[in-house]
Parts: sequence; C-alpha cells; structure tokens
Amino acid sequence: MDATNLLKNVEIVPVVVIDDPKSALPLAETLIQAGFSTIEVTLRTPHALVAIENSAKAFPDACIGAGSVRSALQFAQARDAGARFAVSPGASDSLLDAAAKHNLPFVPGAVTASEIIRLQDCGYSLIKFFPAELAGGVNMLKAIGAPLPEARFFPTGGISPDLAPEYLKLPNVACLGGSWIAPVGLVSARDFKSISKLAKNARLLVT
Repeated sequence: MDATNLLKNVEIVPVVVIDDPKSALPLAETLIQAGFSTIEVTLRTPHALVAIENSAKAFPDACIGAGSVRSALQFAQARDAGARFAVSPGASDSLLDAAAKHNLPFVPGAVTASEIIRLQDCGYSLIKFFPAELAGGVNMLKAIGAPLPEARFFPTGGISPDLAPEYLKLPNVACLGGSWIAPVGLVSARDFKSISKLAKNARLLVT
C-alpha cells in the first residue's frame, strides 16, 4: 500500500484544516485552479470527513487524501468518504493492517532510523517525516539519506515557502506538505483570494 506511484508526479501537497464544511468546496476549487490537484485534508476537526466526501464528489479528477490518520477506524472512514490516500504522523500495526485491508495507498510517518527500517520491512518506501523542522529538517534528511538510500520522504511540519526549495532539492524528498498554502485563519475567514495568491506562489516553487 505504498503511495509512491500515486504521488510520483507531485511536488507539493497543500495540507489543510477545515472547521466549516461550507469552506471545503471553494477551498478545493481555489487550490485546483491554482494548479494543485492533490490535497490533504487533515482529520483534526469534526467536519474533515464531510469535507473529504464533498470535495471528492465535486472534483472526481482531484486526488483528495486524509491526513492525521491515527486509528484503523479513521482509516476506514476516510476510505468510505472517498479519500484516495491516507497520511499519518506515525505508524502502528493496526494502521498498517488497515491500509492492507482497505486497499488504500498510505504514507506512514517515521523520524528515527529504526522506525524507517521497520516501515521499509513492511514494504513502504515513501514515508512521512514529521514534524520536519523540529525533527532536524533538511540536515536530518541529508544525514539519514546516506545509510538509508532507498527511503523517500514526504516532509511536513514547519515548512515555509522560503524553506521549501531546500527540501525539494534533496534526492530523498519525493514531495512535501505545505500548510502555509491555506492557513487555518484564511480558511476560517473564507479568504480564498489570499489563499489563491499563496497557492499560485507555491506553484512557482516547482515550475
């Protein structure tokens, strides 16, 4: 259930938190129009699953994923809502079993060498690195890339538009998560004009 193939042509994934389900569709539309067809909706609010379901139905060509997945139940709920992939800040046996059971591409999280090797043993080569900046950022990924050359990372957490290019230059970074593209405050204020500007600027980082 490694998500490498699903995300192989993706450089930046907007990571969003949605408090109001009415914001889901205009937010998804704004990001898609700016050039982002892959979006991670974190399961941090009571309305996240509804946001995933509505966005997946309204934009069937987009790749809507569920982030912050912490339990097998959430994994099943995300799949049923139409999520095309799941992301977790960590990994557990129950999450790995749920990924296999529900046939949903999964990006499990790891920080230490032992955690990464365990996930590789389970067949995962694309691994979430979180919280990226607090866990050592670019320097940590450079260091861990030497003894673990097969691992590819999806860093998120504390990455700004100024830092993003340095991450994207690393050969072991497949893509990164950008929460700066749609900040919670702008989403809550329904300021999609400002989000559009941030999203378009983010696209310039990879074009």
